[in-house]
Amino acid sequence: MYHPYFRGKQFELIAIRESAELIASAGFTPIIEPVREALGGLERTLGSLVAAGAQAIVVVNPRHGHHRGNGDSIAALLERDYRDNDAIGAGILLRSDTTLPDAAGLLSTHPGNEVAVLHAGFTDARGIAEALDGRMEHVRNVFIDGEASRLYRRHFADSTRILIRDGFERQRNADYGEVDSFSDLHITYTEEGMDGYGDFLTVGDVFSENGGPAYAVAIHLTFIDPAQDDAMFVYHFVSDTNDTPTDPAGKFAQALAKLIRRLDSGRSNLLETRAITEFRDLHARGHFPGLGHVKKLSMIHHLETLANFHGQRPNA
Repeated sequence: MYHPYFRGKQFELIAIRESAELIASAGFTPIIEPVREALGGLERTLGSLVAAGAQAIVVVNPRHGHHRGNGDSIAALLERDYRDNDAIGAGILLRSDTTLPDAAGLLSTHPGNEVAVLHAGFTDARGIAEALDGRMEHVRNVFIDGEASRLYRRHFADSTRILIRDGFERQRNADYGEVDSFSDLHITYTEEGMDGYGDFLTVGDVFSENGGPAYAVAIHLTFIDPAQDDAMFVYHFVSDTNDTPTDPAGKFAQALAKLIRRLDSGRSNLLETRAITEFRDLHARGHFPGLGHVKKLSMIHHLETLANFHGQRPNA
């Protein structure tokens, strides 16, 4: 069903580990694209998921980060620890610069793992479909919206098909309005002819090695609006101070105060998740946990919100 797409930075991996039981009970399948040289965090994350009974897909040829162009260490990790383990699949990312021989070679190098093919700009749909002939029903095809057309996707109708759509429009923190539309794909994915769906959570399909200075601090939290046919929207609670990169703690306090006021209004539609409970506690204590921690809470809240929508309440 739901396939959240994570770039494997520190707080993304921590968010997965802390949500492993929820991910398992909800039947979610995270896709993890490793971007850091050290794989210890990824190993711990996969261990947590397997221990909880969850599944995951690990991209073995990332397009971003340290392993771009050489995913041998990732492939070796899967071969060593997860060969013949259906819980952890190998994700083959097909980009616009991937050749058909390269794609076919990648598909043949993971006989001991479940395989997911991630279509992200590759154009030879007929060629790769022929390369998958005889295996199609056993392969999960994941399409990045905007990089795999409807016509392209038709070649993979006999497989499990997942559509990933970025619902988060990345801007400078200071430029966000209070609310934006996020997605309705959690409702409409079957109408798209898909067996599942995904997104890039409240991070978006962007990658930067190191974040820049925080002139403004924003807390991004998704919610489902019953009055809008259960479509998903995202709040942006933004600090008022945005003219210098100093005092992130003070800016966080400003953004957090706006979140608490919205929650206390009784009209937020925000689910009272574990993450919201922690935001309330941070406000009560006047504590700033760091921007990475705030990002982690935002992702956890998103996972819990969708788990709740699909019938797996986080605190049930």
